[in-house]
Amino acid sequence: MDAMKCLKVGPLDVVVRIWNPDAPHSLIAWHGLARHGGDFEQLARQLGPQWRVLAPDTPGRGLSGWSLYPAKDYLYSHYMTVATQVMDHFELESTPWIGTSMGGLLGMLLAADDDTASRIRCLVLNDVGPALEPEALTQMATYFSTLKRFTTFTQLRNALQANYQGFGITREQEWLSMAHASARRLPDGAWSFHYDPRIAEQFIHDTPRDTWADWQKIRCPLMLVRGEDSPLLSRATVDDMRRQQPRMHFLEAPGCGHAPMLNVPSQVEPIRQFLETSVPGARRPWWQSMLQRLKP
Repeated sequence: MDAMKCLKVGPLDVVVRIWNPDAPHSLIAWHGLARHGGDFEQLARQLGPQWRVLAPDTPGRGLSGWSLYPAKDYLYSHYMTVATQVMDHFELESTPWIGTSMGGLLGMLLAADDDTASRIRCLVLNDVGPALEPEALTQMATYFSTLKRFTTFTQLRNALQANYQGFGITREQEWLSMAHASARRLPDGAWSFHYDPRIAEQFIHDTPRDTWADWQKIRCPLMLVRGEDSPLLSRATVDDMRRQQPRMHFLEAPGCGHAPMLNVPSQVEPIRQFLETSVPGARRPWWQSMLQRLKP
């Protein structure tokens, strides 16, 4: 990241990672359930100097504070409050939103809510939608609800790769970088991941709602990215989403499950094009487009 801002939301620190801080246009990128804002490093670098990318760490993840009251703070309603305060702090009246998994659902709720819909200029959902496959959800809740403990950093790196194969990462250096950014020491010197195991309690405490009704209410421009082999977002759900929002842009990422990392040109460029058509004045100068095409 190029900069960082620490905000106070109630008693909790919320860290926002920032790339291209002097860019003329801003967007918010929000990560998945047990990840952090650092996952958007490659997306931000490839979008380049036109876009200031603001990527918060949700409470309980990354560099943000852990809650003493998960039943109150690890809920979508509280994440909506956090998101609104992030937008207020950075003076974003209306902003593009890119959300992976949980971050996409959060963006969807904001775009559907009468009080916040105007704050979302356009919405990119990364491998998430109004209906998710129950078996995959159960596996996620089970995996993330227990403290992971590793004797060595290598064991942590291998566990990370085994659990996040769906990201579509192919290079060893990327796995090592991801492991380094995801690791924390325990008091006895062992290793664990950067998130509070109690984040999975949102599956218990969060209030069920009709997310299809939310989906139908959204009026901003929409784009959906789906991992070709996603166990969480079925093709049948995608078909229903497209029927109800027929102008939605759609990209299927080959070689990915849940969820594409948004780290390669074949994923980033369609997102860039969607942003440029959705945000007035965001189109790159012709020479930047030419330089991008000339890159190997």
